[in-house]
Amino acid sequence: MSEIPAAAPLSNAEVRKLKGQAQRLEASVRLGRGGVSPAFLAGLERELAQHELVKIRLYDLKEQRHEIGEQLARESGSHLVTVIGHVVVLYRPKPPQAEAAVQAR
Repeated sequence: MSEIPAAAPLSNAEVRKLKGQAQRLEASVRLGRGGVSPAFLAGLERELAQHELVKIRLYDLKEQRHEIGEQLARESGSHLVTVIGHVVVLYRPKPPQAEAAVQAR
């Protein structure tokens, strides 16, 4: 999957707000032995398109969690909000046309 250009950096206030929201979320994506594969990235893409804020639990790659978090953010065009323990939190705002389509339903 090709890299998507990232948006403008998040402010400290936005990061704090997203961290607070992430505390109440369950990890919806799990990354295990298979590592960062095209299939995993496709699933992550679907989750980000649907939810904007996604928690990813790392199982077998715990030692490289910071590097993996940065890689996932870069390859998905999202922001790395935080890495806490074995969990990576990513955020990518929905494009304006997608929000309008959702509200029209």
